[in-house]
Amino acid sequence: MNILRPKGLKIITVFPYFYAKPDNPMPYENILVEPQHAPHIALIRLNRPKELNALNLQLMQELRNALKSLDADEDVRVIVLTGNERAFAAGADIKEMAGRTAIDMLKIDQFSTWDQIKKTKKPLIAAVSGFALGGGCELAMTCDMIIASETAQFGQPEIKIGVMPGAGGTQRLTRAVGKALAMEIVLTGRFINAEEALKAGLINRIVPAEIYLAEAIKFANQIAQMSPLATQLAKESVLRSYDGSLEEGLLYERKNFYMLFASEDQKEGMNAFVEKRNPEFKGK
Repeated sequence: MNILRPKGLKIITVFPYFYAKPDNPMPYENILVEPQHAPHIALIRLNRPKELNALNLQLMQELRNALKSLDADEDVRVIVLTGNERAFAAGADIKEMAGRTAIDMLKIDQFSTWDQIKKTKKPLIAAVSGFALGGGCELAMTCDMIIASETAQFGQPEIKIGVMPGAGGTQRLTRAVGKALAMEIVLTGRFINAEEALKAGLINRIVPAEIYLAEAIKFANQIAQMSPLATQLAKESVLRSYDGSLEEGLLYERKNFYMLFASEDQKEGMNAFVEKRNPEFKGK
Protein backbone atom coordinates (compact mmCIF):
# COMPACT_ATOMS: atom_id res chain seq x y z
CA MET A 1 0.00 0.00 0.00
CA ASN A 2 1.31 3.38 -1.00
CA ILE A 3 0.91 5.31 2.25
CA LEU A 4 2.90 8.41 3.14
CA ARG A 5 3.87 7.88 6.76
CA PRO A 6 6.31 10.47 8.13
CA LYS A 7 8.51 9.29 10.94
CA GLY A 8 6.87 10.36 14.16
CA LEU A 9 4.63 13.40 14.32
CA LYS A 10 7.28 16.12 14.25
CA ILE A 11 5.24 17.72 11.51
CA ILE A 12 3.26 19.43 14.26
CA THR A 13 6.32 21.40 15.34
CA VAL A 14 7.23 22.27 11.77
CA PHE A 15 3.72 23.44 10.88
CA PRO A 16 2.06 24.33 14.18
CA TYR A 17 -0.84 26.02 12.40
CA PHE A 18 -1.97 22.62 11.10
CA TYR A 19 -3.76 22.16 14.39
CA ALA A 20 -5.12 25.64 14.85
CA LYS A 21 -8.14 25.84 17.12
CA PRO A 22 -11.29 25.74 14.96
CA ASP A 23 -13.50 28.79 14.90
CA ASN A 24 -16.62 29.69 12.99
CA PRO A 25 -16.62 33.46 12.40
CA MET A 26 -19.32 33.19 9.75
CA PRO A 27 -22.96 32.46 10.68
CA TYR A 28 -23.15 28.84 9.57
CA GLU A 29 -24.88 25.97 11.38
CA ASN A 30 -23.69 22.93 9.44
CA ILE A 31 -20.12 23.85 8.54
CA LEU A 32 -17.13 25.37 10.32
CA VAL A 33 -15.10 27.89 8.37
CA GLU A 34 -11.58 29.10 9.12
CA PRO A 35 -10.61 31.70 6.49
CA GLN A 36 -7.00 31.66 7.73
CA HIS A 37 -6.43 28.17 9.10
CA ALA A 38 -2.88 28.63 7.84
CA PRO A 39 -1.26 31.45 5.84
CA HIS A 40 -3.29 31.83 2.62
CA ILE A 41 -5.16 28.56 3.34
CA ALA A 42 -8.84 28.38 4.30
CA LEU A 43 -10.44 25.34 5.89
CA ILE A 44 -14.09 24.32 5.61
CA ARG A 45 -15.22 21.47 7.84
CA LEU A 46 -18.55 19.72 7.30
CA ASN A 47 -20.13 19.64 10.75
CA ARG A 48 -23.08 17.28 11.12
CA PRO A 49 -21.25 14.54 13.04
CA LYS A 50 -24.38 12.75 14.34
CA GLU A 51 -25.58 12.35 10.74
CA LEU A 52 -22.12 11.40 9.43
CA ASN A 53 -22.10 14.79 7.66
CA ALA A 54 -25.09 13.91 5.49
CA LEU A 55 -25.52 16.63 2.87
CA ASN A 56 -28.86 18.31 3.44
CA LEU A 57 -30.05 21.38 1.55
CA GLN A 58 -28.99 23.82 4.25
CA LEU A 59 -25.46 22.43 4.46
CA MET A 60 -25.01 22.65 0.70
CA GLN A 61 -26.31 26.22 0.64
CA GLU A 62 -23.91 27.16 3.43
CA LEU A 63 -21.06 25.46 1.59
CA ARG A 64 -21.92 27.33 -1.60
CA ASN A 65 -21.95 30.65 0.26
CA ALA A 66 -18.69 29.91 2.07
CA LEU A 67 -16.89 28.99 -1.14
CA LYS A 68 -18.15 32.11 -2.86
CA SER A 69 -16.95 34.26 0.04
CA LEU A 70 -13.52 32.58 0.24
CA ASP A 71 -13.11 32.81 -3.52
CA ALA A 72 -13.48 36.60 -3.21
CA ASP A 73 -11.03 36.83 -0.28
CA GLU A 74 -7.65 37.99 -1.64
CA ASP A 75 -5.83 36.54 1.38
CA VAL A 76 -7.03 33.02 0.54
CA ARG A 77 -5.12 31.13 -2.14
CA VAL A 78 -6.14 27.50 -1.48
CA ILE A 79 -9.23 25.98 0.16
CA VAL A 80 -9.30 22.64 2.01
CA LEU A 81 -12.62 20.86 2.49
CA THR A 82 -12.94 18.11 5.09
CA GLY A 83 -15.32 16.29 7.41
CA ASN A 84 -14.13 14.32 10.42
CA GLU A 85 -12.10 11.15 10.93
CA ARG A 86 -15.20 8.92 10.77
CA ALA A 87 -16.80 10.45 7.69
CA PHE A 88 -16.10 13.03 5.05
CA ALA A 89 -19.79 12.77 4.13
CA ALA A 90 -21.82 9.56 4.13
CA GLY A 91 -24.19 10.78 1.42
CA ALA A 92 -27.24 12.92 0.91
CA ASP A 93 -29.79 13.34 3.68
CA ILE A 94 -32.24 10.60 2.65
CA LYS A 95 -34.82 11.58 5.29
CA GLU A 96 -35.04 14.98 3.64
CA MET A 97 -35.78 13.46 0.21
CA ALA A 98 -37.75 10.28 0.94
CA GLY A 99 -41.25 11.76 0.70
CA ARG A 100 -40.71 14.05 -2.28
CA THR A 101 -42.17 13.70 -5.75
CA ALA A 102 -40.43 14.22 -9.08
CA ILE A 103 -42.06 17.66 -9.33
CA ASP A 104 -40.83 18.52 -5.81
CA MET A 105 -37.28 17.60 -6.79
CA LEU A 106 -37.53 19.60 -10.01
CA LYS A 107 -38.73 22.70 -8.17
CA ILE A 108 -36.19 22.42 -5.38
CA ASP A 109 -33.39 21.89 -7.92
CA GLN A 110 -31.07 20.88 -5.10
CA PHE A 111 -28.10 20.22 -7.33
CA SER A 112 -27.96 23.81 -8.54
CA THR A 113 -26.08 24.66 -5.34
CA TRP A 114 -23.30 22.34 -6.53
CA ASP A 115 -22.59 24.62 -9.49
CA GLN A 116 -20.79 27.09 -7.20
CA ILE A 117 -18.34 24.38 -6.19
CA LYS A 118 -17.47 23.80 -9.82
CA LYS A 119 -17.12 27.56 -10.34
CA THR A 120 -14.64 27.98 -7.46
CA LYS A 121 -11.57 29.58 -9.02
CA LYS A 122 -9.09 28.75 -6.29
CA PRO A 123 -7.61 25.27 -5.89
CA LEU A 124 -9.92 23.12 -3.77
CA ILE A 125 -8.51 20.10 -1.93
CA ALA A 126 -10.67 17.42 -0.29
CA ALA A 127 -9.23 15.83 2.86
CA VAL A 128 -11.13 12.56 3.19
CA SER A 129 -11.25 10.12 6.08
CA GLY A 130 -13.83 7.39 6.59
CA PHE A 131 -16.94 7.35 4.46
CA ALA A 132 -17.22 9.37 1.23
CA LEU A 133 -20.38 7.84 -0.18
CA GLY A 134 -23.07 8.96 -2.58
CA GLY A 135 -23.17 12.74 -2.46
CA GLY A 136 -20.06 12.64 -0.29
CA CYS A 137 -18.10 10.87 -3.02
CA GLU A 138 -19.52 13.30 -5.59
CA LEU A 139 -18.52 16.25 -3.41
CA ALA A 140 -14.96 14.94 -3.06
CA MET A 141 -14.73 14.42 -6.83
CA THR A 142 -15.90 17.98 -7.44
CA CYS A 143 -12.75 19.15 -5.65
CA ASP A 144 -9.54 19.45 -7.63
CA MET A 145 -7.47 16.99 -5.60
CA ILE A 146 -8.15 14.40 -2.89
CA ILE A 147 -5.91 13.48 0.04
CA ALA A 148 -7.31 10.34 1.70
CA SER A 149 -6.66 8.63 4.99
CA GLU A 150 -6.01 4.89 4.97
CA THR A 151 -9.55 4.40 6.38
CA ALA A 152 -11.28 6.20 3.50
CA GLN A 153 -14.01 4.41 1.58
CA PHE A 154 -15.57 5.72 -1.63
CA GLY A 155 -18.79 4.62 -3.27
CA GLN A 156 -22.03 5.47 -5.05
CA PRO A 157 -24.58 3.23 -3.29
CA GLU A 158 -27.68 5.10 -4.54
CA ILE A 159 -28.71 2.04 -6.60
CA LYS A 160 -29.46 0.21 -3.33
CA ILE A 161 -32.28 2.63 -2.50
CA GLY A 162 -33.83 2.68 -5.95
CA VAL A 163 -32.17 5.75 -7.42
CA MET A 164 -28.86 6.70 -9.02
CA PRO A 165 -26.16 9.36 -8.59
CA GLY A 166 -27.47 12.84 -9.39
CA ALA A 167 -24.63 15.24 -8.55
CA GLY A 168 -22.04 14.07 -11.06
CA GLY A 169 -21.35 10.54 -9.87
CA THR A 170 -21.92 8.86 -13.23
CA GLN A 171 -19.86 11.50 -15.04
CA ARG A 172 -16.90 12.43 -12.83
CA LEU A 173 -16.36 8.89 -11.56
CA THR A 174 -16.22 7.54 -15.12
CA ARG A 175 -13.71 10.22 -16.12
CA ALA A 176 -11.59 9.45 -13.05
CA VAL A 177 -11.53 5.62 -12.98
CA GLY A 178 -12.78 4.51 -16.41
CA LYS A 179 -16.01 2.94 -17.65
CA ALA A 180 -15.59 -0.60 -16.31
CA LEU A 181 -14.91 0.29 -12.68
CA ALA A 182 -17.41 3.15 -12.70
CA MET A 183 -20.13 0.81 -13.98
CA GLU A 184 -19.32 -1.69 -11.24
CA ILE A 185 -19.39 0.92 -8.48
CA VAL A 186 -22.58 2.61 -9.71
CA LEU A 187 -24.55 -0.54 -10.62
CA THR A 188 -23.62 -2.69 -7.60
CA GLY A 189 -23.18 0.03 -5.00
CA ARG A 190 -19.96 -1.50 -3.68
CA PHE A 191 -17.38 0.62 -1.90
CA ILE A 192 -13.72 0.88 -2.82
CA ASN A 193 -11.03 1.47 -0.22
CA ALA A 194 -8.27 4.04 -0.35
CA GLU A 195 -5.73 1.70 -1.93
CA GLU A 196 -8.07 0.78 -4.80
CA ALA A 197 -9.04 4.43 -5.22
CA LEU A 198 -5.36 5.38 -5.54
CA LYS A 199 -4.65 2.65 -8.11
CA ALA A 200 -7.70 3.74 -10.11
CA GLY A 201 -6.62 7.39 -10.16
CA LEU A 202 -9.47 8.73 -8.03
CA ILE A 203 -7.24 10.20 -5.30
CA ASN A 204 -3.79 11.78 -5.06
CA ARG A 205 -2.33 9.96 -2.07
CA ILE A 206 -3.01 7.91 1.06
CA VAL A 207 -1.80 8.96 4.50
CA PRO A 208 -2.34 7.65 8.06
CA ALA A 209 -5.69 8.60 9.55
CA GLU A 210 -4.12 10.56 12.40
CA ILE A 211 -2.47 13.05 10.03
CA TYR A 212 -4.74 13.10 6.97
CA LEU A 213 -5.81 16.71 7.53
CA ALA A 214 -2.28 17.85 8.36
CA GLU A 215 -1.05 16.29 5.14
CA ALA A 216 -3.79 18.03 3.15
CA ILE A 217 -2.81 21.38 4.69
CA LYS A 218 0.83 20.67 3.93
CA PHE A 219 -0.12 19.91 0.34
CA ALA A 220 -2.19 23.12 0.19
CA ASN A 221 0.79 25.06 1.54
CA GLN A 222 2.89 23.95 -1.43
CA ILE A 223 0.30 25.38 -3.82
CA ALA A 224 -0.19 28.54 -1.73
CA GLN A 225 3.49 29.42 -2.30
CA MET A 226 2.87 29.78 -6.04
CA SER A 227 1.45 32.76 -7.90
CA PRO A 228 -2.31 32.85 -7.19
CA LEU A 229 -2.99 34.12 -10.70
CA ALA A 230 -1.00 31.33 -12.28
CA THR A 231 -2.62 28.62 -10.13
CA GLN A 232 -6.13 29.85 -10.96
CA LEU A 233 -5.51 29.99 -14.70
CA ALA A 234 -3.68 26.65 -14.65
CA LYS A 235 -6.65 25.09 -12.82
CA GLU A 236 -9.04 26.55 -15.42
CA SER A 237 -6.95 25.09 -18.21
CA VAL A 238 -6.81 21.59 -16.71
CA LEU A 239 -10.59 21.56 -16.18
CA ARG A 240 -11.12 22.81 -19.72
CA SER A 241 -9.57 19.59 -21.00
CA TYR A 242 -12.81 17.81 -20.04
CA ASP A 243 -15.08 20.15 -21.98
CA GLY A 244 -13.95 19.99 -25.59
CA SER A 245 -11.44 18.76 -28.12
CA LEU A 246 -7.68 18.74 -27.68
CA GLU A 247 -7.37 21.59 -30.15
CA GLU A 248 -9.84 23.74 -28.18
CA GLY A 249 -8.03 22.94 -24.95
CA LEU A 250 -4.66 23.89 -26.42
CA LEU A 251 -6.01 27.23 -27.60
CA TYR A 252 -7.47 27.93 -24.15
CA GLU A 253 -4.19 26.97 -22.47
CA ARG A 254 -2.22 29.23 -24.81
CA LYS A 255 -4.51 32.20 -24.13
CA ASN A 256 -4.07 31.80 -20.37
CA PHE A 257 -0.29 31.42 -20.76
CA TYR A 258 -0.05 34.68 -22.69
CA MET A 259 -2.38 36.44 -20.25
CA LEU A 260 -0.02 35.77 -17.34
CA PHE A 261 2.64 37.92 -18.99
CA ALA A 262 0.50 40.92 -18.03
CA SER A 263 0.97 40.11 -14.33
CA GLU A 264 3.50 41.38 -11.82
CA ASP A 265 3.85 37.80 -10.56
CA GLN A 266 5.24 36.72 -13.94
CA LYS A 267 7.88 39.45 -13.81
CA GLU A 268 8.71 38.62 -10.20
CA GLY A 269 8.90 34.88 -10.85
CA MET A 270 11.17 35.11 -13.87
CA ASN A 271 13.39 37.80 -12.33
CA ALA A 272 13.74 35.71 -9.17
CA PHE A 273 14.77 32.72 -11.31
CA VAL A 274 17.42 34.75 -13.13
CA GLU A 275 18.65 36.27 -9.85
CA LYS A 276 18.67 32.85 -8.12
CA ARG A 277 16.35 33.82 -5.26
CA ASN A 278 12.92 32.79 -4.03
CA PRO A 279 10.04 34.74 -5.61
CA GLU A 280 7.56 36.75 -3.55
CA PHE A 281 4.22 36.44 -5.30
CA LYS A 282 1.48 38.98 -4.54
CA GLY A 283 -1.31 37.88 -6.83
CA LYS A 284 -1.04 40.93 -9.07
